[in-house]
Amino acid sequence: MRLFDLLALILENLGRRKARVALTAIGVIIGTAAVVVLVSLAVGLQRSATQQLGGIGDLKEIQVYPGYSESMVGGGGGGPGSVVFEVAPGGQPPGIKLLTEDTLAELASLAHVVGIYPRDYLQGSAILSFGKLEGYPSIFGVEPGYLADGNFTLEGGVLDIDQGTVVVGELVSQGLYDPRPRPGQGPPTPPELLDQTIKLSLIKYTTEGTEARRAIQLKVVGVIAEARAESDYSIYLPLEQLEGFNQWLTGRRVNRQRDGYPQITVRVDEIGNVLDVTDQIVALGYQATTPQEIVQGINSFFLILQAIFGGVGAISLLVAAIGIANTMTTAILERTREIGLMKAVGATNREVLAVFLGEAGGIGLLGGLGGVALGWSAGQVINVLALAYLAGQASQTGQPPPTVAVYTPLWLPVFALLFAAIVGLLSGLYPALRAATLVPVTALKYE
Repeated sequence: MRLFDLLALILENLGRRKARVALTAIGVIIGTAAVVVLVSLAVGLQRSATQQLGGIGDLKEIQVYPGYSESMVGGGGGGPGSVVFEVAPGGQPPGIKLLTEDTLAELASLAHVVGIYPRDYLQGSAILSFGKLEGYPSIFGVEPGYLADGNFTLEGGVLDIDQGTVVVGELVSQGLYDPRPRPGQGPPTPPELLDQTIKLSLIKYTTEGTEARRAIQLKVVGVIAEARAESDYSIYLPLEQLEGFNQWLTGRRVNRQRDGYPQITVRVDEIGNVLDVTDQIVALGYQATTPQEIVQGINSFFLILQAIFGGVGAISLLVAAIGIANTMTTAILERTREIGLMKAVGATNREVLAVFLGEAGGIGLLGGLGGVALGWSAGQVINVLALAYLAGQASQTGQPPPTVAVYTPLWLPVFALLFAAIVGLLSGLYPALRAATLVPVTALKYE
């Protein structure tokens, strides 16, 4: 039997029992639609969660900190088994691995590392002044290339910093306030700081308890756009200049071989290599964290959620499979003499098997097509309703609304359609085998 003749016969047989085929296919439609909607919902939630993580940092960055080791010692008031740090005469716990100049070379030698950027923070109090307004932003010293090479979006200006220049976060100006407001005066309008000169007043106390201040004039050459991250309320200036500030505040010269850096930012060439490089850094004895670890954990959770949701939808397909098997078994009983006649005129067992498997697979395929269409349509309706609700919730909290709630990836309809067709074939396998093995003489005598 030629393939075209086989397909024509299958379609003719399905068309002879339209109502029964339609009712059986409805079960497949519901099961397939459930799979498409539930998995699309899980994928949409994953994409939404990933978008909301946009402010946790550059996914190609690794933050490296000094490595500490704990000594288990007893007695001394801590009790047996207490965890304490034994401090050496030099002021550092033994076993600590500082971030020194040697560390920079050590990290730069790792494969896939494309940037090493030490950074420090202001080790004292400082007041930012602009006109009559004051504020207390976070102040960091970084290498000039840290900003230029990073994943920062400029609101205005440039990211290149030099002695006496700074780059500020967009929300730094919103943190400024009037320390001497008039009665009934409202909050001040955030000023435009780009290309303006701001004053940074460093504050320290002498051994006699008197306050000492040092004022520094700094020019704002760039403003970083809001990213819901550290940069929003931070000021970045050259690391060398910050070291001078810290020397004045602490009264001691900065020695990186003795004190180390508090933090080093490592940039990797590809996101896929971040976790491997992180493991290598930890193996060297340092502490290392990366936003990629958070994203990986979230993705793992949502993959499990997709499997659970898909399994729930697959239960409906299982019920539909029983319906297909029942329909095909009934059809064989009704068409026993027809099967005997087919064999009497020369049809082989394989051809009879192909006919009934084709009918079962056809029911699954028709149900799959309807289920994919219904599932995608239902997903779009749910997406519109969910986004409208979530937009209202986001407006109350001040957070940006999600852009997707239900997302149907291209592979999902294809998978659901093939899965429905395979379910149909498997459901019709036993009835088809039964039809193929009928004895022609017995089948022709069947009443």
